[in-house]
Amino acid sequence: MKKIEIVPIGVVRADEARGSYRLEIAEPYREGLLALEGFGRVQVLWWAQGVDEPKMRGTLSCELPYAPGTRAGVFACRAEYRPNPLGLTACGILSVDRAAGLVELDYVDALDGTPLVDLKPYIPVCDRCREARVPEWLSRWPEWLEEAGAFFSAEDAPRTGRPGER
Repeated sequence: MKKIEIVPIGVVRADEARGSYRLEIAEPYREGLLALEGFGRVQVLWWAQGVDEPKMRGTLSCELPYAPGTRAGVFACRAEYRPNPLGLTACGILSVDRAAGLVELDYVDALDGTPLVDLKPYIPVCDRCREARVPEWLSRWPEWLEEAGAFFSAEDAPRTGRPGER
């Protein structure tokens, strides 16, 4: 199979403590930001360089931390270790400064300094499906991204030890 080459278009700047997330687009690619400000969301493709090692690229299944006792292949989960460590996040756009090459986001789950591979506008007719099916181990998760923050905050809350209570 022919090798392919991926060239980074910029980097992620993420400051969790301040809740600040932005993409810094390299100068040669800034024209590609033209008209992005008209969209509310963008699909951010990023390279998980922290796990870009032969051993990690060869890991093809794992125990799921969010579904104890469940093992899944990397193509059935969002694990960062995979044959090509690509990450994908649908992010809310707060602002776009094409001249400076900056895209301010509401959040991105990539680490500071992560290489950007590509950006694609989130277009509902292309990026969502009314009839989606998920396995049982994901069935409790919310259907919409906007509900995920509250759900995962509750999931991470310390348990009281009594059934049904946290």
